Amino acid sequence: MPKLANSLFDNMTMKITTIHAPLIEVIAQAIPLNAEEIDIIQRLFKLKTYKKGTFFLAEGETCKYVGFIKKGILRYYINDDGEEKTYGFSQEAEFICNYESFVPQKPSRQIIQALEDSELLVISYRDLQQFYDKIHAGDRFGRLVIEQVFIQTLKDLNSFYTDTAPLRYENFIRQHPELQQRLSQYYIASYVGVKPQSLSRIRKRLLTS
Repeated sequence: MPKLANSLFDNMTMKITTIHAPLIEVIAQAIPLNAEEIDIIQRLFKLKTYKKGTFFLAEGETCKYVGFIKKGILRYYINDDGEEKTYGFSQEAEFICNYESFVPQKPSRQIIQALEDSELLVISYRDLQQFYDKIHAGDRFGRLVIEQVFIQTLKDLNSFYTDTAPLRYENFIRQHPELQQRLSQYYIASYVGVKPQSLSRIRKRLLTS
């Protein structure tokens, strides 16, 4: 079990399940938690597994959950006239959601797909309201997560439509160096906005420059 950041939890580790420990640690870094609140969080967040290639959110579906990634990588993309356009990735210890669908509970154009066998701790819209009501600073933490995910999504979309392909690739390897080994060239090329053959040429130019 990871060592929890807040020394208060040294006396609570027996109450924290191995499954929920990474989530509790992330939440505890943002807001104070007591033993009762930890129990509530562990009850509200359920473990769901997604096989490689399956969907956390399919096109046209309503986003049912906010997810915390325990294991795996997921990508955000849209289907543009039959062409997949990837504009973001999320990995371990990050939250994932399409808030444009989740908050109003309306169908989504955005797609979120598991690129590896993945494990997520998810909370439904209804249970999230309990989280806000029963966790003392839960609403503040919720706002922090929404801001984090929403701002990153806006950055990714803005980059997709304004940055050149070489610049997007440079930013990708600078921001996510570890993902190069875990993602296929197809998905990286989709993120950069080029075909895999063009990505190979971009990589060669960067290596020789």
